Amino acid sequence: MSAPTTTAEAAPMTHRQTLEALSGLLLVLFVAMLSSTVVSTALPKIIGALDGSQTQYTWVVTATLLTATATTPIWGKLADLFNKKTLVQVAIVVFLAGSVVAGFSQTAGQLIAARAFQGIGVGGLQALVQVAIAAMIPPRERGRYNGYLGGVMAVATVGGPLLGGLIVDTSWLGWRWCFFVGVPVALVALVLLQLTLRLPTVRRDNVKIDYLGAALIAAGVSVLLIWISFVDDSFAWLSWQTAAMVGGAVLLLALATWVESRAAEPVVPLGIVRERTTALAILGSLAVGMAMFGGAVFLGQYFQIGRGYSPTEAGLLTIPMMAGVLGSSIIAGRMITRTGRIKPYIVVGAILLVAGFALLGTIDHETSLVLVGVAMFVVGTGVGMTMQNLVLAVQNTVSLRDIGAASSTVAFFRSLGGTIGVSVLGAVLARRVSDRITHDLAAAGIPVSGSSGGGSLNLDVLPAPVREIVRAAYGDATGHIFLISAAIAVVGVVAALLLRPVTLRTSLDLPDPARSAAVAADAVDGAPALDQVAVDAGRGSRPPARRA
Repeated sequence: MSAPTTTAEAAPMTHRQTLEALSGLLLVLFVAMLSSTVVSTALPKIIGALDGSQTQYTWVVTATLLTATATTPIWGKLADLFNKKTLVQVAIVVFLAGSVVAGFSQTAGQLIAARAFQGIGVGGLQALVQVAIAAMIPPRERGRYNGYLGGVMAVATVGGPLLGGLIVDTSWLGWRWCFFVGVPVALVALVLLQLTLRLPTVRRDNVKIDYLGAALIAAGVSVLLIWISFVDDSFAWLSWQTAAMVGGAVLLLALATWVESRAAEPVVPLGIVRERTTALAILGSLAVGMAMFGGAVFLGQYFQIGRGYSPTEAGLLTIPMMAGVLGSSIIAGRMITRTGRIKPYIVVGAILLVAGFALLGTIDHETSLVLVGVAMFVVGTGVGMTMQNLVLAVQNTVSLRDIGAASSTVAFFRSLGGTIGVSVLGAVLARRVSDRITHDLAAAGIPVSGSSGGGSLNLDVLPAPVREIVRAAYGDATGHIFLISAAIAVVGVVAALLLRPVTLRTSLDLPDPARSAAVAADAVDGAPALDQVAVDAGRGSRPPARRA
């Protein structure tokens, strides 16, 4: 294969140019995240207006998550082969098209299809924004910019539900603007990136895209996520449907691994995945994703059903978590940039995540909101110190040409962990709530059949005694979910402790000698030389040739 060449776009960006380009990248990342959170409080009205079912209610969210997760590693690999700026713009266009079609949907089925298409763009934006930042900013300097990423995540997570509730409650807007609202912002980001983003373009002859591997990965992940979405609802955990879908997913992913090991340009380079830092970051991200998404997603339900607050009030009550994310992202990011050390912050963050969820595991439907707020702040602080820095740890160990595949692989497993966490913990919650309601209704002498309200979360239509029983059941059962989240997060602590202490390199790329040293050091316990080799590496070196 011919050696890669870099175009004139590879000239280093000034600090002002970096900030200008970063503003466009963060703007489009904000829109992508907002598209997922803005519908959370609006879905009941959306599905009601479209005369949809409970299953379709779930799939409006799941469809986007499924396609975003399945396509993330594919976008990452494309970023290693083609112009990153162009790919970001393509992802924006896909997202825009999906948003417009979703806004004009006339049936729930059309909305689900549009959201699935929108998810392809969301997956690209989530992966490519981090890849683009990695191509602009050396790892040592990148730490402080993670604070901006944390801020975007915090604002989108808190602002989305509040904005969605405001939109559906405003008569002259209506639910369709939950999908239209991101269109003008994405258009502004598209123009801004065209004017400001300058990234190196790596051109290589005889480029081969592993379409078969990409298709097998997407198919295997899709089957797995579909099973997760329906298990314990449409069919039991131990059933022929579970055996068929899980077995099929395992077979498809095994075939994908076999194909990837023989492909000239694998979508997920197995050599990178096998390296110690990447493997541990994947394990840590999987645990963080399961704990964070799988646990935190139930806070809104806890406040609304378990405590009786409105959707807007529930959104406001989650602010302590987002404050923790924002504050720890900024402070830890600046400290990492100052010292070049990243492992201590990941370890502390993982421990705080466990502690926060353990504290949330003590709550019930009467717990002081001050205690709940403190616990959420601790969880948010842990998330801010771990999530982006696990990606940064991987980016520090790979060459620029592999930054896309490495970054997207970590993001892929974090998203997959979150999807699994939401489904599994949701199934546990539903089972405990059902058992508790049945027990309490029987103890109160209220006929169980037809009176528990188990098919509806609209507590206003229930008699007062039943409403209080349902509220207490949700409030008390949610604490159990957070205890499970804490146990899952312990895996993240173990992965963080096993990470090798490194000093982040100050160069954008990792030259040939440093690359060889990095691989060798990653294979030997206790080798201390990786960081300094990387830090002392020369700038502007030709990226290493890809291994066959």
